Amino acid sequence: MVSLNEATLSRLPGTVGIPRYDRAAVSAGVVHFGVGNFHRAHQAMFIDGILARGVTDWAICGVGVLEFDQAVRDALRAQDNLYTLVTISPDGAAAARVIGSIHEYLYAPDDPNAVLDRLADPETRIVSLTITEGGYSVNDATGEFDPRDPLTLRDLQPDTRLPASVLGYITAGLARRREAGTPAFTVMSCDNIQGNGHVARTAILGFAARKDPDLAAWIAEHVAFPNSMVDRITPATTDETRESVLTDYGIEDRWPIRAESFAQWVLEDKFPLGRPPYELVGVQVVDDVEPYELMKLRLLNASHQAAGHLGLLAGEEWVHEVARDPLFADFLLDYMHREAIPTLRPVPGIDLDAYCRELIDRFSSEAIRDTLARLVVDGSDRIPKFLLPVVRQQLETGGEIRRSALVLAAWSRCLEGRNENGGPVPINDRRATDLIAAARAEQAAPGAFLDERTVFGDLGANTRLREAFVACRASLVEHGTRATVAAMTS
Repeated sequence: MVSLNEATLSRLPGTVGIPRYDRAAVSAGVVHFGVGNFHRAHQAMFIDGILARGVTDWAICGVGVLEFDQAVRDALRAQDNLYTLVTISPDGAAAARVIGSIHEYLYAPDDPNAVLDRLADPETRIVSLTITEGGYSVNDATGEFDPRDPLTLRDLQPDTRLPASVLGYITAGLARRREAGTPAFTVMSCDNIQGNGHVARTAILGFAARKDPDLAAWIAEHVAFPNSMVDRITPATTDETRESVLTDYGIEDRWPIRAESFAQWVLEDKFPLGRPPYELVGVQVVDDVEPYELMKLRLLNASHQAAGHLGLLAGEEWVHEVARDPLFADFLLDYMHREAIPTLRPVPGIDLDAYCRELIDRFSSEAIRDTLARLVVDGSDRIPKFLLPVVRQQLETGGEIRRSALVLAAWSRCLEGRNENGGPVPINDRRATDLIAAARAEQAAPGAFLDERTVFGDLGANTRLREAFVACRASLVEHGTRATVAAMTS
């Protein structure tokens, strides 16, 4: 057994890849907020590959602002910011490597000025984000800046001296750069949001305008916000993950990551201060990301919502169980082909039929050990971004919406807290109180769930959607999930 740190790298098994570059010689050109499992399995892995090719000035300074991030700080600090990434191919073959691209990790509440100094440093040329779909304080229904979380609201108070939120730190960092005459860094969102660069711009300009309108005008003129599409299925780390890394590789790692072997990153080439040579490690750098991001959000992410809510309601636990069930697999493929694909633009270099089949294969990987419960966390943030745009566009063109309506109906049933077998269904959503009340209102007023305007906006009033939703929900109650899905796919 080897406890992972810089001094023990040479003692790891030869089957485990390790950083071959001098980690002491690299510098951080990227500050990243939200160093969760996905970032470490995706962007940090790509940067690790770039550093291995001798490009030394693009390592990562990770930043955490939430209470949860203390655990990330402690795990990385104990391991010299190293961690093990295990990737699993659809046939179950595994590969392990130690990632060394996180040069520094700052837990912002420990020393807010250290974060601000790093943001103001001319060496920082990119600030990247994986702060979840709900982290931008942009209203899904209106598209406007609409902060609700306590940290952002605190930072918007006029007497706030040091920031506490991601938006507060970025804005304060940009203010310091303006005062010092330092060019603005690029803000690169890597969250699963359509037009994530545009959303990040709306959030930061909205925040800045409330604090300092002149600063907001400077940001609007000088800060680039490239769009991106990111893809790699990455479950949460569990004790089972840690035990498997210890058993299979002899590595004692406090926070290893397990992910699928597939990884994709499509990025808009808009970086005034320069960027890493992403092309060296397989990133697609393009002029227009939108066709790729719509494909991923409306096929993969929306299908995750379908599998998650229908699977949980039927009493299933694991993603691979649902994807391997012909009934559910056929339903997902029907959704993709009949409802999602008609809303997409042509995607350069992508065969959409093959992409859909590959998604089912990826979902079917038992070795990934991905849970349905993970997929449905914060459904009120994810469904408006992944599924509702499909519904809206299909309604506008007269296309099919029944499968999407069934997913919404299953979501409302899951919010009752029990599956159809009487077992518990986890509810993990920042809007849980309002959503549960809306789901309960269905008992007296069918369709009432769609009146939750923070999620559905004006879409919930659409007569065709309401009729489909009410019919689907009634079928789930009367006939159950499997019979309802079967009737829709026959």
